[in-house]
Amino acid sequence: MTETVVVTGGLGRSGRWICDRLAEEYHVVCVDLDHPGWEIVARERIDFRAADVTDGGEVRDLVSEFDPAAVVHWAALPSPERHAGSRVFETNVEATYTVLDAAGRAGADIVWASSESAYGLAFAEETPLPAYLPMDEAHPMAPEDPYGVSKVAGEEVAKMVARRDGVQVASIRPSWIQYPGEYSCRDVAAGDLAGGAGNCWSYVDARDVAGIVAAALDAGFEGHEAFHAAAADNYLGRPTADVVAEFWGEVPDRCELDGEQSALSTAKADGLLDWTPEHSWREAADADVDGPSLLAE
Repeated sequence: MTETVVVTGGLGRSGRWICDRLAEEYHVVCVDLDHPGWEIVARERIDFRAADVTDGGEVRDLVSEFDPAAVVHWAALPSPERHAGSRVFETNVEATYTVLDAAGRAGADIVWASSESAYGLAFAEETPLPAYLPMDEAHPMAPEDPYGVSKVAGEEVAKMVARRDGVQVASIRPSWIQYPGEYSCRDVAAGDLAGGAGNCWSYVDARDVAGIVAAALDAGFEGHEAFHAAAADNYLGRPTADVVAEFWGEVPDRCELDGEQSALSTAKADGLLDWTPEHSWREAADADVDGPSLLAE
């Protein structure tokens, strides 16, 4: 019998890629605020449900109805630059607690979207120099914005649920997610370096995001673990250490970057999940790839 995975935020831009990938192996329940329409026919192995994931009753109803083997929590307000800060923080923390709490109590393993913004480089008034490069998942977290701090709080919720319920929880920290044929990071690459300093000019293809989610569901590890999701290189096409030195006027005392290597290490995901990024801006920026469809043809 095919196992069920509930995916919140499944109609979002990256959420669609995740649902599409997981439907190869699981029965996927795609959850978002709105249903695509009752006249819509979902493709095989996909169901749609509308729910407010900050509402504990609605989330518990969903989990009870489908009894999933795992829950992928991808719903969030993504930026303090688009919404009031209090709304970003409250929505993200409440949704993360509600979804992870219900999943853990049901014995479902969890994968959820944390963020590289937890480190505090993005959205800071003055972008700080990383403590060391490449950054791994143990790098200090010091966000100055409601989005980044909501992800730090979310990871504490993730640890709590893993301890309490004995489930496996993966906190994925994606870099700037890009889409085949639509690499907006390359527009930044043509401009001021300050536009990309908040994540040290790192990025990740949506297909690789879907891949790491699938890998986290398939992997076996104990408790809670955080993982970077980033491409192997920066999106500038220049040695990363040179760009760091140009922008900050120095590099960290511990700087072990090689050429265009990403500032975000994915060695942990390689070791525990057997996942490595497959896509680079060099082939993906102008790729002609159809986006995923969750509907029947």
